Amino acid sequence: MATWANRHKKIERNVTLLGALALAVVAIGGIVEIAPLFWIESTVKHVEGVRPYTPLELAGRNIYIREGCYGCHSQMIRPFRDEVERYGHYSLAAESMYDHPFQWGSERTGPDLARVGGRYSDEWHVQHLKDPQSVVPESIMPKYAFLAQKNLDTSRLGADLAALRRVGVPYTDEDIAKADEDARTQGFGEGDTAGLAKRYPKVQARDFDGDPERITEMDALVAYLQGLGTQVDFKSASAREAAK
Repeated sequence: MATWANRHKKIERNVTLLGALALAVVAIGGIVEIAPLFWIESTVKHVEGVRPYTPLELAGRNIYIREGCYGCHSQMIRPFRDEVERYGHYSLAAESMYDHPFQWGSERTGPDLARVGGRYSDEWHVQHLKDPQSVVPESIMPKYAFLAQKNLDTSRLGADLAALRRVGVPYTDEDIAKADEDARTQGFGEGDTAGLAKRYPKVQARDFDGDPERITEMDALVAYLQGLGTQVDFKSASAREAAK
């Protein structure tokens, strides 16, 4: 014991030796943790129903990020009873597998939005974005009425999809080529809706902002919000978990 204690004292008193040994331990631990990942195709298990965003939803997500909505809203329901009872089924890693960057967040000045899709009507969302206090009097959320006045620029959606494909999102050449057309089809609810639904299952195609004459940034943002948490059938997922 005394011998080991003396050796330990030598290590503690020698900064260079202590640093070298600490570095060696960290390096070995890092290799053990990281090396296996090179032989794993994916660390996230795909869940049935999860798909890439439609061009219109992606445009809405870009607006969501541009306006800093992530600063007050998270998109991560933790597996705690109080959160599940308030927001719904806890978040799955696979739900964010096509998010670059993901929007989990940790700040909740406003509520979590991971399951907001389908919870409120399009009209509610539009009014809430235009004048939050008219819907929730105690809200401190700023007004985003200007989104309903600004036409959505769809010219770069194809480039956005191509960029995401480079980081692993499985957009096809057809998806990229039809990005502008698909955004208009979803926003107007007219055109090749069958083809859109084939490429993007469970897509919601309609006029979202109440102005059928044009597609605005409000259309895109509401389309994005209405899609959150709707891709996975959590009722059947909960039933399968309960049966285990």
